[in-house]
Amino acid sequence: MPLPPSIPDTQLGLSPAEIHLLRHHQGVALAAAPSYASSTLSSSQRAYSNHAYSAGAGRGRGSVRSSAASSRAGSTGSPAGQGRLVLDAGSLSVLGAHFERVMGRIQERVDYLSAQTTMSTTSQSRRAASTVANADAEIARFKEILRQIDELEMEFDKVRHIRDIVKSFRARVEGLGGRMRR
Repeated sequence: MPLPPSIPDTQLGLSPAEIHLLRHHQGVALAAAPSYASSTLSSSQRAYSNHAYSAGAGRGRGSVRSSAASSRAGSTGSPAGQGRLVLDAGSLSVLGAHFERVMGRIQERVDYLSAQTTMSTTSQSRRAASTVANADAEIARFKEILRQIDELEMEFDKVRHIRDIVKSFRARVEGLGGRMRR
């Protein structure tokens, strides 16, 4: 069976990291679609896809750390394995559907993290508002205490003034009383 048309993935204008990611996901997508792979891909392409999947494609970040030598080792013998993007409608459809699922999972994670951020921000805002309200109440209480202290100091001053007047009168009375006894 002739190999499907393909182009080198290095000619797609992607960075090396993006090329690596494309190769990884192409292997995962084709390995995860065995009915398409068995009917369309050659045995060498299936071998590449299976190798790419078993070499860590199903383990998330682990495959990103694989060496270039292991990538080349699993990619010999097929257009897809030689760093080529297969251009037939079926493989592009499988790859597109795979990327849609990956993007959907990423979007779900972004939505979840966004909701968590919103909840955290709302919680912090409520706590801050509560703290501000408590601080305002304590400030008002403190001002009331200061007002009462000022009133007491004024009363104290009045009482001291009256006491001084009483002392003065008492001293006069005692002075007058001492004069009268003589």
